[in-house]
Amino acid sequence: MAAVILGGVFLWAYWPVLVEVVGTWNREPDYSHGFLVVPVGLLFLWVRRDRFPGRGRGLAWLGLVLLLAGVGLRVFASLLFLDAVAGWSILLWLGGIVWFLGGWRVFWWSLPSIVFLGFAIPLPFRVERWLSLPLQGIATKLSCWALQTLGQPTVAEQHVIYVGDYRLEVAEACSGLRVFMGISAIAFAYVVLSRRPWWEKAILVVSVIPVALFANATRIVGTGLAYQWVSAEAAQQFMHKLAGWVMIPYAALLFGLVMWYVSKLMREVELVDVGAVVRQETSSRPVGQSPP
Repeated sequence: MAAVILGGVFLWAYWPVLVEVVGTWNREPDYSHGFLVVPVGLLFLWVRRDRFPGRGRGLAWLGLVLLLAGVGLRVFASLLFLDAVAGWSILLWLGGIVWFLGGWRVFWWSLPSIVFLGFAIPLPFRVERWLSLPLQGIATKLSCWALQTLGQPTVAEQHVIYVGDYRLEVAEACSGLRVFMGISAIAFAYVVLSRRPWWEKAILVVSVIPVALFANATRIVGTGLAYQWVSAEAAQQFMHKLAGWVMIPYAALLFGLVMWYVSKLMREVELVDVGAVVRQETSSRPVGQSPP
């Protein structure tokens, strides 16, 4: 009964926020991955079901502290019209509900899935600008260098690349923020689901930025080559349609290559106690038989 009441209150309090978040998924290409976040979060729970600790007895009233924190953050965001903060308060609310109904151990078990839902919440405009501008600059310089390496007459000015007679603008939408968010989500999923050593997971997390930059630069370089070798129309089709579909799978492939390489850095070695092997061999030999 408590779950039904809390669920009804959640829908009443957060329905406008949910509508706005889903609308952003539809409007903004950088957040179109939001439709996959909830199913993947549920997948975390299914894959880790063998670690489910079991529901605690009774209600864990301490969970109400986290739930009330979510309510307070929701009210604060509404008063100041902070849509992103209102979305983030959902995580506190859900965490509080799980803690309250299931207990501390269930909350800790489900925490990766709850945190993962944060990838579905659009970032504030200022944070987007703070991330996009340096990503634009790096993507412009890296792509210009790659095109020059491939023998193309290329010059970069601010966020514009001149490829021969063509002007290729690295707009904010091409900054690579979408790829960065997608790769970050993939890295988070690997860290949660994989049972690899901590140092290997740390290397994979650090590799998120270079992988995202390389993937986005590949897109821009491909567009520049299409300008030179095919046509301006083909370049525009590649930039805004074809590349948009393949960027996340391509970046995931690059991330997979990084994971494969990291796994090859250090191999597991079985340590053998020579003394124990000799003693076992001696004890298994028939009495009176001399060693070979």
